Amino acid sequence: MRTFMIFLENVHDPEKFEAYRKVVMPTLAPFSGRFVVRGGQSTVIEGEWPFARTVIVEFPSRADAEGWYNSPAYHEILPLRLSSTTCSAIIIDGVD
Repeated sequence: MRTFMIFLENVHDPEKFEAYRKVVMPTLAPFSGRFVVRGGQSTVIEGEWPFARTVIVEFPSRADAEGWYNSPAYHEILPLRLSSTTCSAIIIDGVD
């Protein structure tokens, strides 16, 4: 079953965040992860949305999503994202 990771972010250190953006793609490949949404324009149509960026990454399975997030390659660059953003993130199963 397809699984998604959703990241809601506010960037407070653009320079450090850009360094993260430049190196994250190769960490996804071994887990067949792909960006579905990567911070594009959004419009709030109901309620409040206190985040400037939304990122959605699709994986073939929950095991792939968890494998990527827990991988040594991702954990090497994760401090760049954590120190440059305020973020909420979830893993959620998709509908087939």
